[in-house]
Amino acid sequence: MQDDLGNGYALIICEKPDAARRVAEAIGETSVKMVRTDGVDVFRLTNGMGEFVVCSALGHLYSVSDHFKDRGVFPVFDLDWFPSDLLKKGIAGIKKRIEVIRRLALNARVFVNACDFDVEGETIGYNILRYACGGKEDVALRAKFSTLTNEDLKTAFANAKIGLGRGLAEAGRTRHIVDFMWGINLSRILSASFNVHNRYRTVSIGRVQGPTLAFVVEREAEIRTFVPTPYWTVRGVFAKDGVRIIVPYGSRVVRQMGVDKMQKDCEGMEVRVSEVKKTHFKEAPLPPFNIGDLQKEAFRLFGYSPSRTAQIAERLYLDALISYPRTDSRKIPPSINYAGILRNLGKLDEYSDYVNELLERKLVPHQGDKDDPAHPAIHPTGEMLRRTLQSWEKRLFDLIVRRFLANFSEDAVFERVVAKISVGQYEFRLSGRRTLRAGWMRYYRYAAVRDTPVPKLDEGDLLKVMKIEREENFEAPPFRFNQSSLLEKMEKEGIGTKATRAEIINTLIKRGYLSGTSLEATDFGFATTEVMEAYSPQVLSTHLTKEMEKKLEAVELDGDDGKKSIEETIDSLFEIITAMKPYQMEIGKQLNESLVATTLALNVIGNCPVCGTGKLKIIRSAKTHKRFVGCTNYPESCRASAPLPQRGVIKSYSKICEYCKWPVVYVITRRRRPWKLCVNPNCESKRVKRYEMQTVPERS
Repeated sequence: MQDDLGNGYALIICEKPDAARRVAEAIGETSVKMVRTDGVDVFRLTNGMGEFVVCSALGHLYSVSDHFKDRGVFPVFDLDWFPSDLLKKGIAGIKKRIEVIRRLALNARVFVNACDFDVEGETIGYNILRYACGGKEDVALRAKFSTLTNEDLKTAFANAKIGLGRGLAEAGRTRHIVDFMWGINLSRILSASFNVHNRYRTVSIGRVQGPTLAFVVEREAEIRTFVPTPYWTVRGVFAKDGVRIIVPYGSRVVRQMGVDKMQKDCEGMEVRVSEVKKTHFKEAPLPPFNIGDLQKEAFRLFGYSPSRTAQIAERLYLDALISYPRTDSRKIPPSINYAGILRNLGKLDEYSDYVNELLERKLVPHQGDKDDPAHPAIHPTGEMLRRTLQSWEKRLFDLIVRRFLANFSEDAVFERVVAKISVGQYEFRLSGRRTLRAGWMRYYRYAAVRDTPVPKLDEGDLLKVMKIEREENFEAPPFRFNQSSLLEKMEKEGIGTKATRAEIINTLIKRGYLSGTSLEATDFGFATTEVMEAYSPQVLSTHLTKEMEKKLEAVELDGDDGKKSIEETIDSLFEIITAMKPYQMEIGKQLNESLVATTLALNVIGNCPVCGTGKLKIIRSAKTHKRFVGCTNYPESCRASAPLPQRGVIKSYSKICEYCKWPVVYVITRRRRPWKLCVNPNCESKRVKRYEMQTVPERS
């Protein structure tokens, strides 16, 4: 980079303020001077290569939009990039930040894009260089790094070069345009259809939202139409030397007559153990985390939503504690310096013993099957903590560290024991496992592996059948998706990106298409899906989305301008809108009817204990704008009502008060932990303080 600098300063553009501070501290050989200009922090420094100015964005300073003020215009294909503050409410400081960067660019001789090295980061940097810096996107140097450690940042700037990451920028800009076209055009025709009936609501659907919603709706339809069939689980109760041993029958029985016959044939018999087989097997360490694996594991262990995991991981990355989290890789290359990271982790008391053990071994990590050319798998950097981590941050950091440590450990070894007991034509089978060598599981305490001991049995042991136990069960319906399993489904189907999947799920929840921890498609979600299925089924198909993902990947690799993908999007959308437009009245009617049902369902907190037939729901007074609980049978046959707290979010607790049988709700506010409240103002619990201010266990 030294030869490129010349006279004047180099303007370095980072994605976030914390990253800018890290970059300035890493490359500054003299004291770094922070200058606050119009509320924007700018860092000035010098080193052996010359003078540098480091500034930052706040995510996307520029966003795609159309030129129409009328939000009802469609189709829309003439798009441009605008400062984000002109398009979205509540974004503060964008205009000032763009102006500060513009002024800094006037006196700069060299420009360096130091945003995160992925599609989104490249798009952010490219747009700033193009629009705020006066067309410097083609002459700017590109610094590539996977951690914000001093060593990595110095290496990145020493090796910065022009053109690195250009394909990422073109792919990112093309993706934003394509997704905006799909989203704005489909959403506007659906919203316009809805508003035909004099009701106003934004109805959104998009290229990736459509198939994702369809996954949940399809699963919900399976659950609602599921007809359970009975089956019986059978266990044999055997006696050996006066000791009872319970052994499951090898398979489920689907007819009651079969169970009756088994009991008649087996009870009272004396039999011998026909076979006892012991085998040893190994389990290799789990691969290093990519962002999808980390999101799924954090949901399983801590209940963190995928979007929250991504936010916490981003914070740890900006603190230089972990590598760049938005990666698909499950591999950690030797270039990250395994031994150095381990030695630094060993300075933390909770890991010191593990590190000492590992440093005595040859450091060969267990690699996964996926790679990412931009970044390695998520791993700790070995940097020391500069601040006290919050509890939720500490959990995720510990998870990443222990996964990293486990990768250098040996396989776990287990013994599996299978004992077979033949009682006439029926075979009972007892199986268990025990750990012979914990291996990597000593380091990764989160492994979901448990020993299942079995009684000591040898071949030929004499047993007596005391009785045959039976239990009738019913086939369970399919499980609903949760945020983790839905994200996994999106990954498997190849829709969305590692950076967008979690946000797409969040959007579907916010729009009222999905609800609950176990994601249930609402009536509104069903109706929107049915409308698209009837008038534009390709929007719900993964085929269209996967094909576009392949084309965007080709843009990333080839670095072309993505015009072909944009033209194909315009052709597809024009065809879809032309087909839907004559049916706006029918579409609006279907959406309106479903919205009424969905809104009622979301506001209902339980059954009415007064009339016994109505539902208690949350209502907001048209006169006072205060909210309260009222019965759906009002005013015909029930006048049950109760006041509610006017601040915070009210959510159903799905349980009733044990004192008065009225529903209990959660009250969730910003400044205090959630608490439970019986909505009946005359409830006995108000006097005994049973529910008042009772906190819910915190889920970080």
